[in-house]
Amino acid sequence: MDSSNPKPSEEEIDFRKQLSGLTNEQLLGYLDQLLLELERRLLDYARSGHEIDAMADEGLVLAVRSAARVKQAQSSAAHTAGHLQVVGIGDWRPSSIDPSWRDDPRLTRPDADRGEPHNE
Repeated sequence: MDSSNPKPSEEEIDFRKQLSGLTNEQLLGYLDQLLLELERRLLDYARSGHEIDAMADEGLVLAVRSAARVKQAQSSAAHTAGHLQVVGIGDWRPSSIDPSWRDDPRLTRPDADRGEPHNE
């Protein structure tokens, strides 16, 4: 939402409704794709070239805002995980209160899906 316009547009309201209707698996799949696209754009901004001055302002704003959002999401995820990991999830039984990405069983399972994120 544009910070200069505090009232969300109909398009934004519709998008929020669509998001709220997604399963967690679908939401994570879309988040993976969104973060990948963000990384591609930031990489383009980071490369030097004849347009570097024109891209600097836009790229810097994108980098700073995305970093702030990711930090906020990480904080929320860590807080939630701290509450939920006492019981574990499905086949996942955390071995510490500070699990890392390497603790994801999909990384070590030989039959792990290595393609596009799937949506159920």
